[in-house]
Amino acid sequence: MECTRLRTELSQGTVSRSGQALSGRAFARGLRLAGLGAVALLLLGCRLDMHIQPKYLPYEPTDFFADGRSERQPVPGTVARGQLRVDELFYTGKENGVVVDKFPFPITRADLDRGRERYNVYCTPCHDYTGSGRGMIVQRGFPQPPSYHIPRLREASAGHFFEVITNGFGAMYSYAARIEPADRWRIAAYIRVLQLSQNATVQDVPESDRQKLTEQSAQQTQEQPIGQSQ
Repeated sequence: MECTRLRTELSQGTVSRSGQALSGRAFARGLRLAGLGAVALLLLGCRLDMHIQPKYLPYEPTDFFADGRSERQPVPGTVARGQLRVDELFYTGKENGVVVDKFPFPITRADLDRGRERYNVYCTPCHDYTGSGRGMIVQRGFPQPPSYHIPRLREASAGHFFEVITNGFGAMYSYAARIEPADRWRIAAYIRVLQLSQNATVQDVPESDRQKLTEQSAQQTQEQPIGQSQ
């Protein structure tokens, strides 16, 4: 009797533990299913309106507008932010539509230094460092630009140089996207410096420096080898 009762209790304990194991697995499976259901709900809640939009691609035609173009022109008179250019002289080199020989702001030594730096970066490949038009790419076969020292360009207005830098001229393309308007004026001022440097006379030298210049010239003449013309 005792043995029979013991076997019965052991059998009941085994069944109880098996039931608990089955219950635990069922609970875990239920949790997984609930998690998958939550993810599915979240995915269904993510609308694709921002990915699949009713829109036109660039240059795509349309029959909605009479001209057949999906892209529209700006409204007449529209001014882009930062592009309100009411100062005609500063932005075009002209006054009342006429190119003028004046600068829109006083030119200082700092402006000339900046003009020289910008000139050396953008202009010397063609015009060289003296403005004679024998830059490095000209030496390699590019068409030679005119020298700044010919009478026509020595008499040209400051606005002319600004306009050429802005719009290009001949084989020279526009530098408007590379050089801001103020720096274009500074380059024009530095071109005037180059022109003066190649065509100056003793009378252009301040009186306080003329004597020094004369002495240096005389010394160079004395040191020149015999038979070599100056």
